[in-house]
Amino acid sequence: MSVEQYQRSVNSLDKDIAALEKKKAEVDKKCAELSKKISSTEKSITPRTSASTTVSKLKQISSWESDRAKKSAESADLGKKIADKRQKRNDAYLKLQKAQQDEQKKQDRQMKNIQASYESRISQLQHLSIPSSVHRGSSNAGAMTEDAQYDVFVSHAWEDKESFADEFVEELRKLDLRVWYDTSQIKWGDSMRAKIDDGLKKSRFGVVILSPDYIKEGKYWTKAELDGLFQLESINGKMLLPVWHNLTKKEVMAYSPIIAGKLAMNTASMTPTEIAEEFAKLLEVEPQATVSANE
Repeated sequence: MSVEQYQRSVNSLDKDIAALEKKKAEVDKKCAELSKKISSTEKSITPRTSASTTVSKLKQISSWESDRAKKSAESADLGKKIADKRQKRNDAYLKLQKAQQDEQKKQDRQMKNIQASYESRISQLQHLSIPSSVHRGSSNAGAMTEDAQYDVFVSHAWEDKESFADEFVEELRKLDLRVWYDTSQIKWGDSMRAKIDDGLKKSRFGVVILSPDYIKEGKYWTKAELDGLFQLESINGKMLLPVWHNLTKKEVMAYSPIIAGKLAMNTASMTPTEIAEEFAKLLEVEPQATVSANE
Protein backbone atom coordinates (compact mmCIF):
# COMPACT_ATOMS: atom_id res chain seq x y z
CA MET A 1 0.00 0.00 0.00
CA SER A 2 1.05 3.59 -0.61
CA VAL A 3 1.53 6.31 2.00
CA GLU A 4 -1.78 7.86 0.94
CA GLN A 5 -3.63 4.55 1.39
CA TYR A 6 -2.18 3.98 4.86
CA GLN A 7 -3.05 7.58 5.78
CA ARG A 8 -6.64 7.08 4.64
CA SER A 9 -6.84 3.89 6.71
CA VAL A 10 -5.59 5.71 9.82
CA ASN A 11 -8.02 8.59 9.26
CA SER A 12 -10.94 6.16 8.78
CA LEU A 13 -10.10 4.30 12.00
CA ASP A 14 -9.84 7.60 13.89
CA LYS A 15 -13.37 8.48 12.73
CA ASP A 16 -14.69 5.04 13.74
CA ILE A 17 -13.11 5.33 17.19
CA ALA A 18 -14.55 8.82 17.71
CA ALA A 19 -18.05 7.60 16.74
CA LEU A 20 -17.85 4.58 19.05
CA GLU A 21 -16.58 6.68 21.96
CA LYS A 22 -19.45 9.12 21.48
CA LYS A 23 -21.98 6.26 21.45
CA LYS A 24 -20.43 4.67 24.56
CA ALA A 25 -20.59 8.00 26.39
CA GLU A 26 -24.32 8.23 25.62
CA VAL A 27 -24.93 4.65 26.85
CA ASP A 28 -22.90 5.26 30.03
CA LYS A 29 -24.92 8.41 30.67
CA LYS A 30 -28.19 6.42 30.46
CA CYS A 31 -26.75 3.79 32.84
CA ALA A 32 -25.93 6.54 35.32
CA GLU A 33 -29.44 7.98 35.02
CA LEU A 34 -31.01 4.53 35.65
CA SER A 35 -28.76 3.96 38.68
CA LYS A 36 -29.83 7.33 40.06
CA LYS A 37 -33.52 6.47 39.59
CA ILE A 38 -33.09 3.07 41.23
CA SER A 39 -31.28 4.56 44.22
CA SER A 40 -33.82 7.33 44.65
CA THR A 41 -36.80 4.94 44.45
CA GLU A 42 -35.22 2.49 46.92
CA LYS A 43 -34.79 5.30 49.43
CA SER A 44 -38.42 6.34 49.00
CA ILE A 45 -39.63 2.92 50.29
CA THR A 46 -40.08 3.17 54.07
CA PRO A 47 -41.98 1.18 56.71
CA ARG A 48 -44.79 3.65 56.27
CA THR A 49 -45.09 2.96 52.54
CA SER A 50 -48.21 0.99 51.75
CA ALA A 51 -47.88 -2.59 50.47
CA SER A 52 -49.39 -1.81 47.08
CA THR A 53 -47.10 1.21 46.60
CA THR A 54 -44.10 -0.85 47.67
CA VAL A 55 -44.96 -3.60 45.18
CA SER A 56 -45.37 -1.00 42.41
CA LYS A 57 -42.04 0.64 43.19
CA LEU A 58 -40.23 -2.69 43.38
CA LYS A 59 -41.56 -3.61 39.95
CA GLN A 60 -40.31 -0.27 38.60
CA ILE A 61 -36.90 -0.85 40.20
CA SER A 62 -36.72 -4.32 38.66
CA SER A 63 -37.51 -2.90 35.20
CA TRP A 64 -34.83 -0.23 35.58
CA GLU A 65 -32.28 -2.78 36.76
CA SER A 66 -33.03 -4.89 33.69
CA ASP A 67 -32.52 -1.84 31.44
CA ARG A 68 -29.32 -0.93 33.29
CA ALA A 69 -27.94 -4.44 32.82
CA LYS A 70 -28.58 -4.22 29.08
CA LYS A 71 -26.98 -0.79 28.89
CA SER A 72 -23.97 -2.00 30.88
CA ALA A 73 -23.56 -4.96 28.50
CA GLU A 74 -23.85 -2.59 25.53
CA SER A 75 -21.25 -0.29 27.07
CA ALA A 76 -18.87 -3.21 27.62
CA ASP A 77 -19.35 -4.32 24.00
CA LEU A 78 -18.63 -0.81 22.75
CA GLY A 79 -15.52 -0.68 24.94
CA LYS A 80 -14.28 -3.91 23.36
CA LYS A 81 -14.91 -2.55 19.86
CA ILE A 82 -13.06 0.66 20.73
CA ALA A 83 -10.09 -1.35 22.01
CA ASP A 84 -10.04 -3.44 18.81
CA LYS A 85 -10.22 -0.32 16.64
CA ARG A 86 -7.39 1.32 18.60
CA GLN A 87 -5.20 -1.73 18.11
CA LYS A 88 -5.91 -1.68 14.37
CA ARG A 89 -5.24 2.04 14.32
CA ASN A 90 -1.87 1.56 16.05
CA ASP A 91 -0.92 -1.16 13.57
CA ALA A 92 -1.97 1.02 10.62
CA TYR A 93 -0.04 3.99 12.02
CA LEU A 94 3.15 1.92 12.36
CA LYS A 95 2.76 0.82 8.73
CA LEU A 96 2.15 4.45 7.73
CA GLN A 97 5.37 5.54 9.46
CA LYS A 98 7.34 2.80 7.72
CA ALA A 99 5.82 3.72 4.35
CA GLN A 100 6.72 7.38 4.95
CA GLN A 101 10.28 6.44 5.83
CA ASP A 102 10.56 4.26 2.73
CA GLU A 103 9.15 7.09 0.59
CA GLN A 104 11.61 9.58 2.09
CA LYS A 105 14.53 7.22 1.41
CA LYS A 106 13.32 6.85 -2.17
CA GLN A 107 13.13 10.63 -2.63
CA ASP A 108 16.59 11.03 -1.07
CA ARG A 109 18.01 8.48 -3.52
CA GLN A 110 16.36 10.24 -6.45
CA MET A 111 17.71 13.60 -5.28
CA LYS A 112 21.23 12.15 -4.95
CA ASN A 113 20.96 10.66 -8.44
CA ILE A 114 19.80 14.00 -9.88
CA GLN A 115 22.57 15.83 -8.06
CA ALA A 116 25.19 13.29 -9.18
CA SER A 117 23.96 13.60 -12.77
CA TYR A 118 24.08 17.38 -12.59
CA GLU A 119 27.59 17.44 -11.08
CA SER A 120 28.73 14.94 -13.72
CA ARG A 121 27.38 17.27 -16.42
CA ILE A 122 29.31 20.19 -14.91
CA SER A 123 32.48 18.08 -14.83
CA GLN A 124 32.01 17.17 -18.49
CA LEU A 125 31.54 20.81 -19.42
CA GLN A 126 34.72 21.76 -17.58
CA HIS A 127 36.71 19.31 -19.70
CA LEU A 128 35.35 20.42 -23.05
CA SER A 129 37.86 21.90 -25.47
CA ILE A 130 38.38 25.65 -25.25
CA PRO A 131 36.95 27.61 -28.19
CA SER A 132 39.54 29.38 -30.35
CA SER A 133 37.83 32.72 -29.80
CA VAL A 134 38.80 32.72 -26.09
CA HIS A 135 42.10 34.06 -24.76
CA ARG A 136 43.88 31.08 -23.23
CA GLY A 137 45.79 31.30 -19.98
CA SER A 138 43.86 34.28 -18.63
CA SER A 139 43.06 34.03 -14.94
CA ASN A 140 41.53 37.48 -14.48
CA ALA A 141 38.03 37.74 -13.08
CA GLY A 142 35.53 37.97 -15.88
CA ALA A 143 38.16 37.69 -18.60
CA MET A 144 36.71 38.98 -21.86
CA THR A 145 36.57 37.13 -25.15
CA GLU A 146 37.73 38.76 -28.35
CA ASP A 147 34.10 39.46 -29.26
CA ALA A 148 32.96 40.64 -25.81
CA GLN A 149 30.15 43.15 -26.18
CA TYR A 150 28.31 42.90 -22.86
CA ASP A 151 29.30 43.45 -19.26
CA VAL A 152 26.73 40.97 -18.01
CA PHE A 153 24.44 38.21 -19.22
CA VAL A 154 21.30 38.01 -17.03
CA SER A 155 20.04 34.43 -16.72
CA HIS A 156 16.57 34.18 -15.21
CA ALA A 157 13.24 32.41 -15.30
CA TRP A 158 10.47 34.10 -17.27
CA GLU A 159 8.24 34.04 -14.16
CA ASP A 160 10.71 36.27 -12.25
CA LYS A 161 10.70 39.17 -14.75
CA GLU A 162 8.02 41.21 -13.02
CA SER A 163 9.09 40.45 -9.43
CA PHE A 164 12.82 41.21 -9.91
CA ALA A 165 14.60 40.71 -13.25
CA ASP A 166 13.11 43.65 -15.22
CA GLU A 167 13.83 46.16 -12.46
CA PHE A 168 17.34 44.75 -11.89
CA VAL A 169 18.21 45.08 -15.59
CA GLU A 170 16.82 48.62 -15.64
CA GLU A 171 19.08 49.55 -12.69
CA LEU A 172 22.12 48.03 -14.43
CA ARG A 173 21.43 50.09 -17.55
CA LYS A 174 21.06 53.25 -15.46
CA LEU A 175 24.70 52.64 -14.50
CA ASP A 176 25.65 52.59 -18.22
CA LEU A 177 26.37 48.86 -18.12
CA ARG A 178 25.98 46.72 -21.23
CA VAL A 179 23.37 44.05 -20.44
CA TRP A 180 22.37 40.98 -22.46
CA TYR A 181 18.70 40.46 -21.65
CA ASP A 182 16.38 38.23 -23.67
CA THR A 183 13.59 40.78 -24.14
CA SER A 184 16.09 43.15 -25.77
CA GLN A 185 18.28 40.71 -27.69
CA ILE A 186 15.82 38.07 -28.94
CA LYS A 187 13.35 39.20 -31.61
CA TRP A 188 10.44 37.48 -33.30
CA GLY A 189 11.70 34.66 -35.49
CA ASP A 190 15.20 34.52 -33.96
CA SER A 191 16.78 31.22 -32.92
CA MET A 192 16.74 31.28 -29.12
CA ARG A 193 19.59 28.76 -28.89
CA ALA A 194 21.81 30.75 -31.29
CA LYS A 195 21.06 34.07 -29.58
CA ILE A 196 21.71 32.71 -26.09
CA ASP A 197 24.95 31.03 -27.17
CA ASP A 198 26.09 34.29 -28.77
CA GLY A 199 25.13 36.31 -25.69
CA LEU A 200 27.00 33.96 -23.35
CA LYS A 201 30.12 34.02 -25.53
CA LYS A 202 30.16 37.83 -25.70
CA SER A 203 29.54 38.55 -21.98
CA ARG A 204 32.13 39.18 -19.27
CA PHE A 205 29.93 38.01 -16.38
CA GLY A 206 26.77 36.02 -15.95
CA VAL A 207 24.31 36.96 -13.20
CA VAL A 208 22.08 33.97 -12.41
CA ILE A 209 18.80 34.81 -10.67
CA LEU A 210 18.13 31.56 -8.82
CA SER A 211 14.50 31.13 -7.80
CA PRO A 212 11.99 28.29 -7.31
CA ASP A 213 10.90 28.76 -10.93
CA TYR A 214 14.51 28.79 -12.18
CA ILE A 215 15.49 25.45 -10.60
CA LYS A 216 12.25 23.50 -10.99
CA GLU A 217 12.11 20.42 -13.19
CA GLY A 218 11.54 20.91 -16.91
CA LYS A 219 13.26 24.32 -17.19
CA TYR A 220 15.28 23.65 -20.35
CA TRP A 221 16.50 27.17 -21.13
CA THR A 222 17.59 28.12 -17.62
CA LYS A 223 19.53 24.86 -17.30
CA ALA A 224 21.13 25.40 -20.73
CA GLU A 225 22.18 28.94 -19.78
CA LEU A 226 23.60 27.77 -16.46
CA ASP A 227 25.54 24.94 -18.11
CA GLY A 228 26.99 27.46 -20.56
CA LEU A 229 28.04 29.81 -17.77
CA PHE A 230 29.72 26.95 -15.91
CA GLN A 231 31.63 26.05 -19.06
CA LEU A 232 32.80 29.64 -19.60
CA GLU A 233 33.76 30.02 -15.95
CA SER A 234 35.95 26.92 -16.18
CA ILE A 235 37.82 28.74 -18.96
CA ASN A 236 37.79 32.40 -17.88
CA GLY A 237 37.84 32.06 -14.12
CA LYS A 238 35.37 33.95 -11.91
CA MET A 239 32.33 34.70 -14.06
CA LEU A 240 29.15 33.21 -12.56
CA LEU A 241 27.49 35.55 -10.03
CA PRO A 242 24.44 34.11 -8.21
CA VAL A 243 21.48 36.06 -6.88
CA TRP A 244 19.07 34.19 -4.60
CA HIS A 245 15.45 35.18 -5.16
CA ASN A 246 12.86 33.62 -2.81
CA LEU A 247 15.20 30.66 -2.14
CA THR A 248 16.71 29.21 1.03
CA LYS A 249 20.25 27.91 1.50
CA LYS A 250 18.85 24.39 1.81
CA GLU A 251 17.03 24.65 -1.54
CA VAL A 252 20.15 25.92 -3.31
CA MET A 253 22.23 23.13 -1.72
CA ALA A 254 19.76 20.55 -3.00
CA TYR A 255 19.99 22.03 -6.49
CA SER A 256 23.77 22.43 -6.66
CA PRO A 257 26.35 22.43 -3.84
CA ILE A 258 28.78 24.17 -6.21
CA ILE A 259 26.48 27.18 -6.61
CA ALA A 260 25.59 27.13 -2.90
CA GLY A 261 29.30 27.47 -2.14
CA LYS A 262 29.52 30.79 -4.00
CA LEU A 263 28.95 34.10 -2.23
CA ALA A 264 25.55 35.31 -3.43
CA MET A 265 23.42 38.42 -3.31
CA ASN A 266 19.96 37.87 -1.80
CA THR A 267 16.78 39.74 -2.75
CA ALA A 268 15.44 39.05 0.75
CA SER A 269 17.85 41.65 2.14
CA MET A 270 18.86 43.75 -0.89
CA THR A 271 16.98 45.81 -3.47
CA PRO A 272 17.56 45.56 -7.25
CA THR A 273 19.35 48.93 -7.05
CA GLU A 274 21.72 47.76 -4.32
CA ILE A 275 22.57 44.54 -6.18
CA ALA A 276 23.18 46.48 -9.42
CA GLU A 277 25.54 48.83 -7.53
CA GLU A 278 27.42 45.84 -6.10
CA PHE A 279 27.91 44.55 -9.64
CA ALA A 280 29.10 47.97 -10.76
CA LYS A 281 31.71 47.92 -7.99
CA LEU A 282 32.89 44.55 -9.28
CA LEU A 283 33.54 46.20 -12.65
CA GLU A 284 35.14 49.18 -10.89
CA VAL A 285 32.42 51.41 -12.29
CA GLU A 286 31.19 54.09 -9.92
CA PRO A 287 27.39 54.42 -9.88
CA GLN A 288 26.32 57.72 -11.38
CA ALA A 289 24.59 60.12 -9.03
CA THR A 290 20.96 60.69 -9.77
CA VAL A 291 20.27 64.22 -11.04
CA SER A 292 16.91 65.72 -10.18
CA ALA A 293 14.79 67.44 -12.79
CA ASN A 294 15.13 70.79 -10.91
CA GLU A 295 18.96 70.87 -11.09
